[in-house]
Amino acid sequence: MGSRTVGWWLLAAAVVLAAAADSGEAERAAEQHSERISGSAGDVLEDNPVGRLKVFIYDLPRKYNKKMVNKDPRCLNHMFAAEIFMHRFLLSSAVRTLNPKEADWFYTPVYTTCDLTPAGLPLPFKSPRVMRSAIQYISHKWPFWNRTDGADHFFVVPHDFGACFHYQEEKAIERGILPLLQRATLVQTFGQENHVCLKEGSITIPPYAPPQKMQAHLIPPDTPRSIFVYFRGLFYDTGNDPEGGYYARGARASLWENFKNNPLFDISTDHPPTYYEDMQRAVFCLCPLGWAPWSPRLVEAVVFGCIPVIIADDIVLPFADAIPWEEIGVFVEEKDVPKLDTILTSMPIDDILRKQRLLANPSMKQAMLFPQPAQPRDAFHQILNGLARKLPHPEGVYLQPGDKRLNWTAGPVGDLKAW
Repeated sequence: MGSRTVGWWLLAAAVVLAAAADSGEAERAAEQHSERISGSAGDVLEDNPVGRLKVFIYDLPRKYNKKMVNKDPRCLNHMFAAEIFMHRFLLSSAVRTLNPKEADWFYTPVYTTCDLTPAGLPLPFKSPRVMRSAIQYISHKWPFWNRTDGADHFFVVPHDFGACFHYQEEKAIERGILPLLQRATLVQTFGQENHVCLKEGSITIPPYAPPQKMQAHLIPPDTPRSIFVYFRGLFYDTGNDPEGGYYARGARASLWENFKNNPLFDISTDHPPTYYEDMQRAVFCLCPLGWAPWSPRLVEAVVFGCIPVIIADDIVLPFADAIPWEEIGVFVEEKDVPKLDTILTSMPIDDILRKQRLLANPSMKQAMLFPQPAQPRDAFHQILNGLARKLPHPEGVYLQPGDKRLNWTAGPVGDLKAW
């Protein structure tokens, strides 16, 4: 081990200890425990959508939503559950209207991630057929879809690659977005610049992480952050990527090979019962891509005040017009993973403390969560804010009589089968 490497480790350790133990810095951090986001981002984060839009909810047969959850309640707890809780929230929301003629937006409550494997992972193979069936139903029963071909409709599609409906990127790209959704607004967890699975105008949201469970694991806020870098998760996915290199585009494998023996890096495939507590004791929490660029770690890091280290090239992050990700996180290109220790140990203590103050802002944490019941400025309200900012609809949304923009027979043959 070279003296330069040892020096970096000692410096990083000193930074952590200084942040936790130096009384002057601790008092200053306490005085400025949280910091409001400056400028328009802070205003957007605190917007109230009520009174700015009205949403009509289609009353679908239970087979498209509630029956799925009754069949497999695990759907309520996985990271794709935003589609279920958004439906429940809207049913009692002040923005709901029972008069479709006064609606700004139309919402179709269809759960496309509630077909689970025994291991609890969503199977995407039926999802296109379920979605097509739901759209056929609303287009036959109500006139509103046909007047815009869905351009004033929004859908929650929290799959790995959104409405491309596949968990492997290569196949998701090959599929593309379901043709019937080409004019609709998609509310999705997947976000990556210049990607076929992210259409212009989509609203990128955080994945679902259970708020009550995280709340139950909170520790005193003055607990020292004695872990420098923290990560728990897969580094290789031998089941789906036996040859290696495809999963996470090799970034997770690089993390393990470069830092598995580095004492500053608390990284492992283990998932201990103290996982949430450990994140609250860490300065930096790694948020690398997996099969998709996003994961619940991003939510967990923000909620627990752990500076997210985002390793996912070209990622589009949730509510990017409201949350200043560049100010609260650290972005590391996938090719620079071998230099991660140098990047993090080079950060000035003042930069670290400011990121922590911003992360301590309650509005920042609230925007990443889907609590039940809903609360002001939470993720539900940020979605509504995003929809409200897209109003009024441009004139081109409404079609002339007889005008059709969508091809109902486009897409893979398997998607056209009845569901």
